[in-house]
Amino acid sequence: MKGQIKVAKRRVVMASLYLGTGPLEQELVDCLESTLEKSLQAKFPSDLKVSILLDFTRGSRGRKNSRTMLLPLLQRFPEQVRVSLFHTPNLRGLLRLLIPERFNETIGLQHIKVYLFDNNVILSGANLSDSYFTNRQDRYVFLQDCPEIADFFTELVDAVGDVSLQLQGDDTVQVVEGMVHPYKGDRAAYCRAANKRVMDVINSARARQQVLHAQTFHGNSLLTQEDAAAAGDRRPAPDTWIYPLIQMKPFEIQIDEIVTETLLTEAERGAKVYLTTGYFNLTQAYMDLVLGTRAEYQILLASPEVNGFFGAKGVAGAIPAAYVHIERQFFSEVCSLGQQERVQLQEYWRRGWTFHAKGLWLYLAGSSLPCLTLIGSPNFGYRSVHRDLEAQIAIVTESRALQQQLHQEQEQLYLRSGVVSSATFEQPSRQVKLWVKMVTPLIKNFF
Repeated sequence: MKGQIKVAKRRVVMASLYLGTGPLEQELVDCLESTLEKSLQAKFPSDLKVSILLDFTRGSRGRKNSRTMLLPLLQRFPEQVRVSLFHTPNLRGLLRLLIPERFNETIGLQHIKVYLFDNNVILSGANLSDSYFTNRQDRYVFLQDCPEIADFFTELVDAVGDVSLQLQGDDTVQVVEGMVHPYKGDRAAYCRAANKRVMDVINSARARQQVLHAQTFHGNSLLTQEDAAAAGDRRPAPDTWIYPLIQMKPFEIQIDEIVTETLLTEAERGAKVYLTTGYFNLTQAYMDLVLGTRAEYQILLASPEVNGFFGAKGVAGAIPAAYVHIERQFFSEVCSLGQQERVQLQEYWRRGWTFHAKGLWLYLAGSSLPCLTLIGSPNFGYRSVHRDLEAQIAIVTESRALQQQLHQEQEQLYLRSGVVSSATFEQPSRQVKLWVKMVTPLIKNFF
């Protein structure tokens, strides 16, 4: 990321849940600062713009936080830097006054993770924090020289930024002029405005895509790769397609949910789906599809020791046990339906690491390589579908080289896992306290 920031000329766009406050995160901020500095000193001052989108509640947590990390940039380069803090419209009124810090984050978050430098894009589930830069297992895809994807995500972050609170140089926040306030204004009016702003981006991208598709497949320009090479044409028929999938249920936008459900529904007998999530808490709809369809599933999740909440203080320390309880219930259901051959659970374990990787790989019947992967921020849980703002991409490819890379990525992750059996839940570390079992059904939609 630092390498990309250093050579960025036009735009740096970052969307994350939060920016950490350690030395590695400070290096990232320093890197932005020196690139902005250079852009001003250049012979022909560049129009480099930096846009950062974070979550308001998570980014404001504690005295030293994401906001205080970014204030120096805002103060020095007010014309070039924008920091937007998304505040869910569902946290308002008495609820907002009464729920303490940390707990207020359960109501809804800005969860998109996109890191973009000119026309290069990193899509991930990872946040801008030291553990992700060191010993937290996640997934990343780096799309180089993809102006269409870069433009789309720039516009998307701009749109969410416009309906978010704007950080000012004195650490206060303001609403964009003419915009409804996310928690002081009328909730329905705010959500309507936000839906319109984001859907305008999605619809204009769709329109551009249709034009491009028509030119590629229905114009005279459609050549086979051999013909194109012979004619010296540099644009052969594409072998890989990338579809951005957006989920913002508070604004009634649920493209990712519809596509994921369609994928799980359509996966046929003989097909294999590898699904991974750092937090195993599938929605009822996704669970029903996994248990009721024909494809084979291998689901990778975090063992309690590599759960990000393992060893946390207070109530948060019980979260890994709650996930064990949810996992056990799902495993029991698989067994009672006699589906153990078709649906397999695997737990990731790596000494000194935590696990946060999420996504899906689809292998068609008879194929040893995947033709599709989903990668991005959603965890396939209730929060991802109903509460948070999420984005991922579906990469569909006929390129054997890319299929092999995706297969290798999947294998590397699953290599560090063990298969879950009834014996797994008999281990002393898997004993779940009665109060956790009783509370889990009440709180599972919040984590």
